[in-house]
Amino acid sequence: MGLERLILMTRKRFVIHEHHASRLHFDLRLEIGGVLKSWAVPKGVSMNPQEKRLAIAVPDHSLSYIGFEGTLAEGTYGAGEVRVWDNGEFETNGNAEEQLKKGKLVFTFYGGKLKGEFTLVKMWNQEKNWLVIKSKDESADKNWKLETILKPKK
Repeated sequence: MGLERLILMTRKRFVIHEHHASRLHFDLRLEIGGVLKSWAVPKGVSMNPQEKRLAIAVPDHSLSYIGFEGTLAEGTYGAGEVRVWDNGEFETNGNAEEQLKKGKLVFTFYGGKLKGEFTLVKMWNQEKNWLVIKSKDESADKNWKLETILKPKK
């Protein structure tokens, strides 16, 4: 394996925050280009390849945010409880920044809950809307159910 291919396959970090703001959603964050590229995923990422999940691009976050857990104060953007739902490493085959610019990123998760290959694909003629889709691989689970770690707001 050449050095160039080895560099391109280097694993980077990811985190998925469970975020109980005005509505429960999950924030998918991938370490790309020195920042956390981020998407709000209202129904969370699924291990079922038949479930395409909406992922709305949101502003990048600093790398220091990767381990954040706590409460965002009322009156601030995203106010509410935030917890790490899953984290680990991911890798892409090629340049992730270039793939994102083209509107399709294929990556492999090595997390505690999420494992295997996924695709983020930008919806045609949409500015911020993407889909996150689990590939049909050995870690796919058609019976998978997302479980939250925080109790829902009353």
